[in-house]
Amino acid sequence: MKTTKSNLNKTLWADPQELEKDREYYKIDAQGEILGKIAVKTARYLMWKHKPYYSDAWDAGDFIIIENVEKVKVTGKKMDQKLYRTHSGYKGNMKEITMKNMMEKDPRRIIKHAVKGMLPKNKLRKKRLKRLKLFVGETDKYDYLSPEELNIND
Repeated sequence: MKTTKSNLNKTLWADPQELEKDREYYKIDAQGEILGKIAVKTARYLMWKHKPYYSDAWDAGDFIIIENVEKVKVTGKKMDQKLYRTHSGYKGNMKEITMKNMMEKDPRRIIKHAVKGMLPKNKLRKKRLKRLKLFVGETDKYDYLSPEELNIND
């Protein structure tokens, strides 16, 4: 999918197999980073918006590996005041959990929830979220793919 002078004025359309080949792996260390900045950067790379030939109809984003999710920072009083709500559909069965309790229970769900909210609400959201790999602590599970380090503050 190289853009050359001869195909500049043509409509660019890609084969799904071609898009699969272009996927890259990126690694983010969440230690000391702010939750919102991580979510924005991750959603951008999952959607493929960092590429010059982005299209919202293509699912061609990259894989994101996030380590040390338990060490992410939040600003203000969010740890005590932010609530995550779930409802089963039955009367009176809404459950609330604070961010602090969620961090103790499963810190990966906090980042996944934030990234999910940043992605467009369409049929591609589930596919994009499958490419998000979250880990408590450090991991070398995907090191054989030689992921590129992503800096959040760029």
